[in-house]
Parts: sequence; structure tokens; C-alpha cells
Amino acid sequence: MNLALALWQGASVPAPGVIAAAGVVGFLGYGVSLALFVLALRQLGAARTGAYFSTAPFIGAALSLAIFREAPTLQLGAAALLMGIGVWLHLSEQHGHTHLHEPLEHEHRHVHDDHHQHAHASGDPAGEPHTHRHRHAPLRHAHPHYPDLHHRHGHG
Repeated sequence: MNLALALWQGASVPAPGVIAAAGVVGFLGYGVSLALFVLALRQLGAARTGAYFSTAPFIGAALSLAIFREAPTLQLGAAALLMGIGVWLHLSEQHGHTHLHEPLEHEHRHVHDDHHQHAHASGDPAGEPHTHRHRHAPLRHAHPHYPDLHHRHGHG
């Protein structure tokens, strides 16, 4: 749609090298970023993933200040400080208690850690990490954690 609108407004088609460069930038800036975002959603949860990915505009702003030699504004500094505090709070969180993992059956890439003690069927892949459908038995234990793929439990 954007291409059609640009051509309708009289824009010319860029050279093939420019189109290829734009494709590479789009692949890295959007495609890879989206794939990493989806993986992070699975491993970290929606709230943490959103918080971490929301730092991207500040990284871009910092790069643009360096590239274009712009003077930083007070608002940008205050926003960056608040964003930094938020990320620090996420990274420094210490949350640990005895918790119960309910039985769960699913498939994802894993290693055999405390949360992945299960038998393998004859067709399951060897080596670690590996991916196959597996069942988690109920497990009660305590360790530092945050809400992720294996730590979705109430705090009552």
C-alpha cells in the first residue's frame, strides 16, 4: 500500500541496490526483532518482554544523538532515567518461595533441569537441548524465579 501511494504521488522506483539494502534493514530491524520478541514472550512472559522491548526507542534515540550530534533534551534524559530504573527493578528482582507446579504437557526446546525430569519415548531426540512433547509431573520446590513458561502459579 505504501509503495502504491508513493508511486501514485509521483515517486520513482529506487535503484535495485537501495531496494536490497532496505530489505536487509527490514529483515534485521523487523523480522529478526519480531522472532526474538515471540521467543521472549514464551520464556519471560508478556509483561517482562514488553518492558525490555520498550527500551528499543531509547537505544535508538541514544544512537541518533551520537550519529547526528544532537543535544539531548531534559525530557529525553528524564525518560531514559525512568526507563533505566524500570529495567534495573526487573533485573534485580529477587522472588523466591516454595511453589507448586501443576501437571502440564507441552512441547518446547529444553534441557533436563529441575523442571524437566521426564522419560523419553523411543522417537524422542537425543542430546540437549532438544524439543519434544513431554509431561511435567506435579513438582513442589523453592528457588528464585520470575513468571515464565514454568512459573505460572498463584501467590496465596
